[in-house]
Amino acid sequence: MNIEELKSHMAIARQLVEDAGPISLDYFRKPLVVDDKQMPDNVFDPVTEADRRVEENLREGLAKHFPGYSIVGEEYGSEGDSNLRWVIDPIDGTRAFISGVPAWGVLLGLCDGDECLGGIMHQPYMGETFVGFGEEARFYRGDVAQTLQTRNDARLEDAIVYCTHPFMLAEGAEQNGFKAVAERCRMQRYGGDCYSYALLAHGCVDLVIEGLLQPYDIIPLIPIIRAAGGVVTNLEGEVPVDGGTVIAAANAALHQEAMDCMHGR
Repeated sequence: MNIEELKSHMAIARQLVEDAGPISLDYFRKPLVVDDKQMPDNVFDPVTEADRRVEENLREGLAKHFPGYSIVGEEYGSEGDSNLRWVIDPIDGTRAFISGVPAWGVLLGLCDGDECLGGIMHQPYMGETFVGFGEEARFYRGDVAQTLQTRNDARLEDAIVYCTHPFMLAEGAEQNGFKAVAERCRMQRYGGDCYSYALLAHGCVDLVIEGLLQPYDIIPLIPIIRAAGGVVTNLEGEVPVDGGTVIAAANAALHQEAMDCMHGR
């Protein structure tokens, strides 16, 4: 897919995501039924009607505009056998959503096989959209549009690190590694979900380290971070298309520092 085709795809996708945003707001900070999908080890894994309705809406729009493409979503699984696939997380940060905290977002990514081509994170309550593809990373809010750029001079000693919750990391080496990173950073903050990664692309946050991620949690965010100048990998240094434990950093040097800490080096 050439860059002009990709740009056209992402413009349509952005409109679909922003059009789906009001559906989520019908449920945000209002009484709602929360179901538990019951992760292993009895970990609470909430889902709401907002998750389902947003994904249904996006699937319908994507099927109309991109017939023949595969679609993978958190709530309704996979359909299609094309290498070109759209990846949906209808409400990333459902725990934040049901708590009334606007750190959640609607995620949509485009892949060709294992290559992450483009990604979108939309926060409907604040009216913000983050888009990344190729070498272009942009932030949109109302009439404001600006280029996203990570902090390319950030180092561990002056970094701000985010983690939704350290317990997402495996006990032992991973939690110890995160503790080593956090102790060397200037400031540590918790919570954030997908919004942390968007703020990293915006130059406000320097590191995000998390575990237990599913592919749909991170794939849409990878192109945004990379196009803004950041680096995002798993603990093996690979593109985290399968999720798992992820280190996202504002620049390559900071990423290496964090990787060394996580591996006890």
